[in-house]
Amino acid sequence: MTLDLSADRTLRESRVPSGGILEGPRVLDRLPEGVESAPYELFELRPLGRIIGAEIGGVHLGDPLTPALRAELDRALLEWKVLFFRDQDITPEQQRAFASEWGELETNPFIPTGDTAEVTRFTRDSGMPAFENIWHTDVTFRPNPALGSVLRLVTVPPVGGDTMWADMAAAYDNLSDDVKSRIEGRLAVHDYIPGFDRFADRALLASWQDRFPPVEHPVVRRHPETGRRTLFVNQAFTTHIVGMDRAESDELLHLLFTQAHVPEYQVRFRWTRNAVAFWDNRATQHYAVNDYAPHVRVAERVAIAGDRPR
Repeated sequence: MTLDLSADRTLRESRVPSGGILEGPRVLDRLPEGVESAPYELFELRPLGRIIGAEIGGVHLGDPLTPALRAELDRALLEWKVLFFRDQDITPEQQRAFASEWGELETNPFIPTGDTAEVTRFTRDSGMPAFENIWHTDVTFRPNPALGSVLRLVTVPPVGGDTMWADMAAAYDNLSDDVKSRIEGRLAVHDYIPGFDRFADRALLASWQDRFPPVEHPVVRRHPETGRRTLFVNQAFTTHIVGMDRAESDELLHLLFTQAHVPEYQVRFRWTRNAVAFWDNRATQHYAVNDYAPHVRVAERVAIAGDRPR
């Protein structure tokens, strides 16, 4: 019996738009077209993934950054989207100082800060379970979503509690031409209520509606520094596509949300005490794995204010 491979290929391709996940080989470009990476001279860099995630050695985040080191770390962040640093026994003030090298800092009104201003503390245990186990980009309900975040694990559970990041430029690259055509030039609405309604106080949520009304962002944004086209919708905050029938919008958003689930676009980080992750919120989504109950997991995060997506 002879298999008709061409017919099988047609069938597989026809499943892409409705199934949401492209089968077979994928385009995995870490850098924009025409850009080549230069060696790093001021630290060691060990890739943890094919296109996203790298561990940095030889840098202590408590020390002031020289202009040359800051520039080289910035290049690494743009190229690898999320950087990891081990054994960073730093104070919250030092964490703030490091993050502020990339811009003004911001806080999230729905999440309490720790003892230091602009440092958000996440304490998760059986009494306060984690709710961050959903693929999301931080604070896209704001007109100017965060540029990035610096997260340090203070208390690490004995097992579990990893965090995953997905490269949303790769997610866009691998959409079918039909889907790219459908989302070209489209705007989507982002709202904080769906993301926080699962666990925040309803009265608090209602009190912030005047300050944080729903906003519109491009479904596909261009990264302001690399220029790469990046899928910019997420399950936590994106509610619908502007000007599209609700049923079609729901179907299309479901397809776009599932792109973050593709393992080839992801890196997964196993935390150790005083490990730090620094990620580009403009290029990624992340997911905190909630598999460590009843153990305690404590993290401290500093967020950097960003720009208006274009």
